[in-house]
Amino acid sequence: MKSAVETLDPTKVKLTVEVDYDELKPSIDHAYKHIAEQVNIPGFRKGKVPPRIIDQRVGWGAVVEHAVNDALGGFYGQAAAEQKLRPLAQPAVEVTEIPAKAGEGQLKFTAEVEVRPEIELPELSDLEIVLESTEVTDTDVSERLDALRERFGTLVGVDRPAVEGDYIVIDLKAVIGDEEVDSVSGISYQIGSGNMLEGLDEALTGLSAGETTTFKADLAGGEHEGQEADVTVTATSVKQRDLPEADDDFAQLASEFDTLDELSADLREQVASIKKSNQAVTARDQLLEKLLAAVEIPVPQGAVEAEVHRHLESEERLEDDTHRAEVTVDATNALKNQILLDTLAEKLSVKVGQGELVEYLVQASRQYGMEPQQFIQTLDQGGQIPAMVGEVARSKALAVALRKIEVKDGEGNVVDLSEFIGSDDADAAAEAIENAVAEAAEAEGTEAPVEETEEA
Repeated sequence: MKSAVETLDPTKVKLTVEVDYDELKPSIDHAYKHIAEQVNIPGFRKGKVPPRIIDQRVGWGAVVEHAVNDALGGFYGQAAAEQKLRPLAQPAVEVTEIPAKAGEGQLKFTAEVEVRPEIELPELSDLEIVLESTEVTDTDVSERLDALRERFGTLVGVDRPAVEGDYIVIDLKAVIGDEEVDSVSGISYQIGSGNMLEGLDEALTGLSAGETTTFKADLAGGEHEGQEADVTVTATSVKQRDLPEADDDFAQLASEFDTLDELSADLREQVASIKKSNQAVTARDQLLEKLLAAVEIPVPQGAVEAEVHRHLESEERLEDDTHRAEVTVDATNALKNQILLDTLAEKLSVKVGQGELVEYLVQASRQYGMEPQQFIQTLDQGGQIPAMVGEVARSKALAVALRKIEVKDGEGNVVDLSEFIGSDDADAAAEAIENAVAEAAEAEGTEAPVEETEEA
């Protein structure tokens, strides 16, 4: 098989492939066999019809068409691998020549496909990442303690106008023109939460039990999403949350500690741990932002359009032009990130270990509410495991890149993120262990086991 590549633009190539008859012959033989099992020809049993009879009765064209359809995907994949292409979408294939008759000729086809563009990444050592300090203040501890007190607070009815933070039981009705389009009653809402209609917090502030007010708002969901409606809301009751006193009795109620001082010390450690974890997340985000800002990434529009169509089709919103524009922006940014991180992973020679993949899949299975083994089998049957390996590699690429950058806080102190981003030595040790296990399994003639541990 011969192949050649022509670059059409930074994100698209044209692959030309020539396949000799001998290479196509296994598919032609399979085509004869399959057709022989399908046709009824007097004097021959099904599956026993000779090729020359099939050529006479069915025609060479049907045979070669069957063979080409059967083999085309494999030849394309082989050629793409030989040319080291990184396809991002399905190819547009055109068959330009087929064998004219049995025993001679060749298959020629072209495939235009969008590919991952070549981009030049900046030197990682030249990048600077500065993080906020993880110093824990008394205010941090007080906020954490207040949040814990909130969990043990009680709602008490009050005879006064509502203020931010109060809980109100409301009846609500939305009208567009003369049509009532939505209504709810007896639901509890906390002023300031902002998780219902825009303008609801302002409308409820100052409202006492039994009072009604109206305001205009864009509906956030349903058949009339985005349309402006006249909203009438009635407060049936106003309650405030009374918090327990922060003392030793509360410490014993809310925790395993006997005193408030012990509880406060534990909360301080929790805040420190959260801030340290947030530092790692912020460092990753900053690195991604800096890399994106430093590189011009051409985006394959066909791949974006395919993803947008898939997304809108799943939501049955193909005719929603406003939503299409939003999804297009999201899909474009997501593809840019993918191209960047795939390039980074390749540059850093990132390898995904079996343990890392299993850990990722176990965590993902929990998000879908499935047993890990069932989740992994479902992905495997759908051919999605390579995509999962790619996801792990992209995430790991940022971690490996951060190891090569001196990360500092605002005061110039070097920040140690090894707890979250690992180390090259740890990766090397893990790879050595996996290689040893694989070699031992190969020597015994078995596959290396994949264990789902409680820890993973």
